Amino acid sequence: MVKKNFFPCFPLILWNSLLRWCGSQIYVPAHPLVKHWVAVLRNESTPPPVFKSAMAELGRILIYEASRDWLVTMTGQVQTPCGVADVEFVDPREPIKVVPILRAGLVLVEHVASVLPATQTYHLGFVRDEETLQPTLYLNKLPEKLPEHARVLVADPMLATGGTMIAAIEELIKRGIDHRLMRVVAAVAAPPALKKLSEKFPGLKVYAGIIDPELNDKGYIVPGLGDAGDRSFAT
Repeated sequence: MVKKNFFPCFPLILWNSLLRWCGSQIYVPAHPLVKHWVAVLRNESTPPPVFKSAMAELGRILIYEASRDWLVTMTGQVQTPCGVADVEFVDPREPIKVVPILRAGLVLVEHVASVLPATQTYHLGFVRDEETLQPTLYLNKLPEKLPEHARVLVADPMLATGGTMIAAIEELIKRGIDHRLMRVVAAVAAPPALKKLSEKFPGLKVYAGIIDPELNDKGYIVPGLGDAGDRSFAT
């Protein structure tokens, strides 16, 4: 994994700026499969079923990387065919709270159960006003209270302006979650979102497939990959 200093889409002038914004928060896994799935997602000719599969595969890798040095573990012993071994397990009493932001966040965490041994999933739905670019919450399946020590994985394929992710994190903080115990996964991120997240939630860690340089006047990431929800669900 490369931390902070691997932004393939950025001209050099933006690298140093982003490092000042984000400190040690932003991680882009330097893995050929990450590059491969991002390439598939970017291609406008990729059909919806393949796009959806590529998003899920990228999500699997990002979740794996995000869980490094984050999961609560327990030690014990097991009997092998040849003797007794000291072992370490992920503690099943501490399930990761998975929060996909609808719609496309569902696809990004499609394979979460194949990576994390114990999870609980809660859904958040936001719609973004196309003129103001501000998010409105339309679905909230979070419980009223969550354990303070809970680890939460929040998934949204596109971190563009950052408004939706900020609103989601604020909903979790209201329920007792420490943002420093959260992990955010995204297929593509852009500087406006990363800057806002860094300033508002110091210590929050974001894992992205790639970081693109800018937004267009409609708030879409450029070059990006289009509308992840529409392309995933062929709508």
